[in-house]
Amino acid sequence: MSPVHQHIRKQKIRRAFDRAAESYDAAAVLQKEVCNRLLERLEYIRLSPRRILDAGVGTGEAVAPLMKRYKKSRLVALDLSEHMLAKASRHGGLLSKPDLVCADLEQLPFQDNCFDLVFSNLAMQWCNDLQATLQGLLRVLKPGGLLMFTTFGPDTLKELRACWQQVDDAVHVNQFADMHDIGDGLLLGGFADPVMEAELITVHYRSVDRLMADLRAIGANATADGGRAGLTTPSLLNRLRDAYDAYRIDGQLPASYEVVYGHAWKPEAAVPKDGQQRVTLTGLK
Repeated sequence: MSPVHQHIRKQKIRRAFDRAAESYDAAAVLQKEVCNRLLERLEYIRLSPRRILDAGVGTGEAVAPLMKRYKKSRLVALDLSEHMLAKASRHGGLLSKPDLVCADLEQLPFQDNCFDLVFSNLAMQWCNDLQATLQGLLRVLKPGGLLMFTTFGPDTLKELRACWQQVDDAVHVNQFADMHDIGDGLLLGGFADPVMEAELITVHYRSVDRLMADLRAIGANATADGGRAGLTTPSLLNRLRDAYDAYRIDGQLPASYEVVYGHAWKPEAAVPKDGQQRVTLTGLK
């Protein structure tokens, strides 16, 4: 897997998502839509999991649908943010609440071979070492278990990134791994039959200020090392507004999100070193 050279401090992420817990649901329109599309993909897969891990549960958008679909399963909700977990705890029935675990997706606190399904919606982009994360997810899956996930691809927020690059040299928009590299990483990590798909979703805003306000509201304004220290000056913001205005069409500014969908299986037996496997790729690129 070609590395994405950035480092995001986990304490910074935790603080951003703790602050965003109250405002997240109102602003996370795209995140909810992607979650629904990922859930729809489970309709085409025959699976009867006894234990499910929602890895990066956020406020719990997928909890009730997963528990409704798999009524006999036990669901564990994991997130780095305690405040997000508190929101997720409100989902589920009176007698079937998720088990809550506050932990880092890159350091899963579970024994080997304990989940039949790992469901992860838009969480992997916050991992510094995606290859190690994939290997950790493989470890906690039972043989024959399924990993189902979404993450963001490199064209995410490409307009905002390009405009900030016209303004200064600080990191304002994080880098995201390419779909092909994630697929290769799944194979390298020991997964079988990976399927990768990507689509470009465009959200429109009247102003770049509204876009950045929404990013703050969902906690997605936490950037990798290299971000600007302190407040951004009015002069820089005006330059950003002028740069972004070049993208305006019919009074609206586009914000692109490259959404990467993937699923892969933990083999029932180890894949031979010389075994030939391919990644199935669809969608962008």
